[in-house]
Amino acid sequence: MPAADGSGARAVRWLVRLGSLVTLIAAWELLAGRAQSLLWPRPADVARALVRLLALPEFHHALWTSNQAMLLGYLLAAVVGVPAGILLGAAPRMGRVADVYLNVLLITPMPALAPLLVMATGLGLTTRVLVVWVFAVTIVVVATAAGVRSADPASIDMARAFGANRRQLWGSVLLPGALPAIAGGLRLALGRAVSGMIAAELLVVAVGVGRLLLRFQGDFDSAHAYAVALVVTAEGVLLAALVGGLERRWIPWREEAPGW
Repeated sequence: MPAADGSGARAVRWLVRLGSLVTLIAAWELLAGRAQSLLWPRPADVARALVRLLALPEFHHALWTSNQAMLLGYLLAAVVGVPAGILLGAAPRMGRVADVYLNVLLITPMPALAPLLVMATGLGLTTRVLVVWVFAVTIVVVATAAGVRSADPASIDMARAFGANRRQLWGSVLLPGALPAIAGGLRLALGRAVSGMIAAELLVVAVGVGRLLLRFQGDFDSAHAYAVALVVTAEGVLLAALVGGLERRWIPWREEAPGW
């Protein structure tokens, strides 16, 4: 019976998602028809533009160019952010000092930093990677540090009571307890990395997907611009789902949120 209940709940969730998608498309069609605006295409026009885009080798090359910077910047954010977060979580005094700068970075509009990176590193792939890294790394550091700091005191006391040394304490209590927060931070940082990818190409150098968006914007070709944005959004959703699947596979003990 629990398996049947789980299947029924999943079916209901997918029906709700499908219904909300159909409602959104219907509302889009209704509003676009009433607006009759060149800048607000109908869903059918966007669908036709999307089919044409997917058949163009230029579009696939643009996606590859953009994703190079996004993947490299995201991996760099993970490689730097997770150890830095662990260090700040393990050293409370250092963490309190760093929190001031992390809070500043969290509220700073990241596109404002792009011109500074251009002046420092030029207009190549390195700059685009750094822009993505700046967008993503703070989230990883903050989430990792919070995960380490939120370790269960009772579990720590129990491990120490059984004679666990510092290495065993980290391996059996602190790091396993922080993994859900680390995974959540990596998932959120992925969305920031996609945003950084687009921001780098719109603000730093017009290559890849950003170049296509600027070209379609200049031509007032809103259907193709919406199609490009739809592909980027779908890519972000799929990557987030992939990270979420890995999280469920590798961290089966994480707490599930109630509800849908």
